[in-house]
Amino acid sequence: MLSRRIASLAAVAVLALAVLAIPAQAALRHIDGTVVSKDAGSHSFKIKAQGGNQLRVKVTSSTQFQRIAGFGGLHKGLRIEVEVKNTSNGLVATHVETLGGGGNGGGGDGSDGPNHT
Repeated sequence: MLSRRIASLAAVAVLALAVLAIPAQAALRHIDGTVVSKDAGSHSFKIKAQGGNQLRVKVTSSTQFQRIAGFGGLHKGLRIEVEVKNTSNGLVATHVETLGGGGNGGGGDGSDGPNHT
């Protein structure tokens, strides 16, 4: 009887942890856009999203860069895609890479899902 209760409590605990983990993953947001400026002092950059909004994004030591030589490789005019998470200190990049696809023009908005800006 006691082992059955412990097993039930363990199952409830696992489900509770799973429920708590889902919002953390949902907090990630994908942004496609162009670097407008970079501030080395604050380790941040401003991106103009394809929708026209400009957003300040911070970079940390855990930010992963792909096809870019780290924070130093960011420059004005570079087209990038960024995965960000919203924190109490603003948007923080978890992943940054050059924007795939062809050309600088285009008629589409470049998004491929509801979390794209």
